[in-house]
Amino acid sequence: MSLDTAALVTKLTEILGPSGIIAETAAMGAYLNEPRKRFHVPALAVVLPKSVAEVQALARFAFENGTPLIPQGGNTGLVGAQVPLKGNEVIVSLARLNGLREINADAGHMTVEAGMILEEAHKIAEAEGAMFPLWIASQGSARIGGVLSSNAGGVNVLAYGNARELCLGVEAVLADGRLYNGLNALKKDNTGYDLKDLLIGAEGTLGIITAATLKLFPLPAGYETAIVNLSSPEKALELFYAMRERAGTRLNAFELVPWIGLDIQTRHGMLDKDPTAGPSPWYALVEVSQPKGAEGGLLQAGLEAAFEANLIDNAVVAESLADRTRMWAFREQMSECQSREGASIKHDVSVPIAAIPRLIAEGSAAAQALVAGIRPVPFGHMGDGNIHFNFSPPVGADDKAFMAGAEPMHDAVYEVVLKLGGSVSAEHGIGQLKTELLKRVKDPVALEMMRAIKQALDPKDILNPGKMLS
Repeated sequence: MSLDTAALVTKLTEILGPSGIIAETAAMGAYLNEPRKRFHVPALAVVLPKSVAEVQALARFAFENGTPLIPQGGNTGLVGAQVPLKGNEVIVSLARLNGLREINADAGHMTVEAGMILEEAHKIAEAEGAMFPLWIASQGSARIGGVLSSNAGGVNVLAYGNARELCLGVEAVLADGRLYNGLNALKKDNTGYDLKDLLIGAEGTLGIITAATLKLFPLPAGYETAIVNLSSPEKALELFYAMRERAGTRLNAFELVPWIGLDIQTRHGMLDKDPTAGPSPWYALVEVSQPKGAEGGLLQAGLEAAFEANLIDNAVVAESLADRTRMWAFREQMSECQSREGASIKHDVSVPIAAIPRLIAEGSAAAQALVAGIRPVPFGHMGDGNIHFNFSPPVGADDKAFMAGAEPMHDAVYEVVLKLGGSVSAEHGIGQLKTELLKRVKDPVALEMMRAIKQALDPKDILNPGKMLS
């Protein structure tokens, strides 16, 4: 870079004002300390633009001076896309660019700025009698720009799709400071390449998303929620097929959890009350939405039919909001509960839905062949094929020794995933964690196309260099 750190800070202060920059490393903790604590590289500075014009001015300066920029939302990403890789980068936090620009619940859309927290977007929509149905565990801190840049998924993908499918248009600042004004509320626009979909999921490597038009849906009158006891993933798959046939698009969640998840949460006091109907090898959290004016009981009838068909062993249906909250806490605490057991080797993978039982069986067998006594903890979004295939160490094992064997474990699991026609990253992205893996598994022509797009839009490699494409 052409400027030393002091000169850089001076220039950034001129662009953004004293309140728009953090230059002391000790004050950058919230922007550097990502959730899994894997990456520990400092930044040259953190900047907090409060307008699109300031983002443009920042990009123009960075482009002219060769200063790498890292766009950051709520710093909730799990693959290191939002934190430094080399230490010569400036983090661009969109936290202050967080306004509501427009909402039309009747027409089914709202336009918000990239720094708005996801949970705030939920509240704004609900106040208008509508719903923005993207729900993730980190929704209290994740911001819309990061949610879109990572193409976040979550528990409602089954019914509503992931972030890309829930966005009608985006506004983004390009590497040289130009503004792409792709905000619109059109459900049909067949005028060439879909540049919106290109920017969504690009992890900030092609542009800095500054605003987005999001789809809204009618707020359901309520939900029917249950936790079902199952003997195997095969039975879970049969139940999913049966419930999808019965409920159609009203089936908005089908989450799979193994018995070990209940065991860990119970032993560590994470549940105030067991939300299940009793011990079971597997559980499914099943939820059906109830549109306004529709009769209830759809889930209950489906479970009764499943019991008669010997698909399920038992079930408990939520009778109150407290019951539903407790059931969802059981599912959403699955990532946290593993940390109570020590180290965890994690995989965010997807396979065709029909292949989930084989993934669990063959992946578990491959892991157990490497480490005797290893404890598989596969859980997640069975309804869309996305399983978080994690492994806890054998009881009493040394965490450091266990994690030293992570790479062979990754190779064994990914071999099964690819054999089944799956993906090595379902919803967490590539970031800096999986760049080498991407080069191994991605179609070479697809990689060439991705690199060509990056070169065309960011020829100086200013935006999030080294992330996704190394």
